[in-house]
Amino acid sequence: MERRAFLRASALGAAAMAAPAGIIQAATPVAAKTLKTANGKVHLGFIGLGQQAMYLLDTFMTFDDVRVLAGCDVYDIKRDRFLRRVREHYQKQGEKKVKVDVYEDYQELLAREDIDAVVIATPDHQHALIAIAACKAGKDVYLEKPITLTIFEGQQLVKAVRKYGRILQVGSQQRSSGEFIHAATLCREGVLGKIDKIKVHCGRTATNTVSAAPVPYNLPKQEVPAGLNWDKWLGPLPATIWYNQELDPFIDETHNEKIWGAWRWYKETGGGLMTDWGAHMFDIAQWAIGKDGNGGPMKISPAGYGRYEQLTFEYDNGTIITEESYNGGEQGLQLYGENGWIKVCRGSFRASDPKFEKMDLGVEKGAYESQAAHRRIWIDAVKAHVDPNCPVETGHTSCTVCNLGNIAIQLGRPLHWNPIVQKFMNDPEATKLMHYTYRDGYALGE
Repeated sequence: MERRAFLRASALGAAAMAAPAGIIQAATPVAAKTLKTANGKVHLGFIGLGQQAMYLLDTFMTFDDVRVLAGCDVYDIKRDRFLRRVREHYQKQGEKKVKVDVYEDYQELLAREDIDAVVIATPDHQHALIAIAACKAGKDVYLEKPITLTIFEGQQLVKAVRKYGRILQVGSQQRSSGEFIHAATLCREGVLGKIDKIKVHCGRTATNTVSAAPVPYNLPKQEVPAGLNWDKWLGPLPATIWYNQELDPFIDETHNEKIWGAWRWYKETGGGLMTDWGAHMFDIAQWAIGKDGNGGPMKISPAGYGRYEQLTFEYDNGTIITEESYNGGEQGLQLYGENGWIKVCRGSFRASDPKFEKMDLGVEKGAYESQAAHRRIWIDAVKAHVDPNCPVETGHTSCTVCNLGNIAIQLGRPLHWNPIVQKFMNDPEATKLMHYTYRDGYALGE
């Protein structure tokens, strides 16, 4: 990607990236549907109304060319909160009677002809099913990261986005944040010289202090609260996963959650910090070396195997990326080149030489989850019907490298991966871990 693509981050983002050959072949996009309103407003529906969705909602409602029409969640208390927030917002704008609807089943929301696009902020295991259904229904999509739970799901989602000609923005907001844009620009323009090594730190949890990988589900079984449709929450996951309030936390119908959903930390329901934060940090690392959207590592080795002290990813250009706890607990990455190093975290940029630094990085103020630039890019892309700065192929390759790390840790040995055809090389055991068997009644569509 040339420098001008970085500088367009405040506009529409980069042009479409080529999909890998072999497994994923992009179909010719269909013609764009016109927006439902004559005044050019994008009509939005929200699917998944938890804590992250509230950050997204509060941002999208500030855009004059966006109108929120509906929301969907399997928990009635979250639907009530959504209704209250949307009504209060538009009432403050002078509307006396605000029309907004809520649903328990996302298919009902997708069936509405008056909705142009959807924001999907469900737990990861629902991402692929809902996003593919949205594409098929002719909706553009803002999809939280990691975009899928498994590698196979990501492959199918890429095909669906291209088959139905939809505009999908991955919620990797670091792509639109000044400090990360600057770091990637310096690397891709060769200012640091050849990038030999990148250290990525995804973080550690009390559940797993050894690595960023998920652990087996071990929360005690609790009674499902009234108003929560647990069967729909599970979706394709096996019914043997029981409810615990940490999986879908809520205080009461007025306040936000105290914690993020713990489904992230368990192998059956999430990818651990490897995918939760790795989807952000590996994304920037691969962006910096030109391996996003159409590339990936060729060899993945778990920590402690042979000469590998850390989880290690080897690329065909000679770059080594490791996942290790090096940064005092703060998630981020450090990039080492022939001419020096860069250390970048959210809101922080440091370098070995002052000439690499840039005084004004254009970093938005306030809580990171509330920053608007990345979401604004998607709305502009929907209106212009062009790919945004983090399209589906990019989100898929970023998610894939995280899953490859988890698979290597689970098997306890090196993996050989072909990033072009997106297959393991002569490794049936690893290939089986690219997906899991959905329970009856659930299947990926196209």
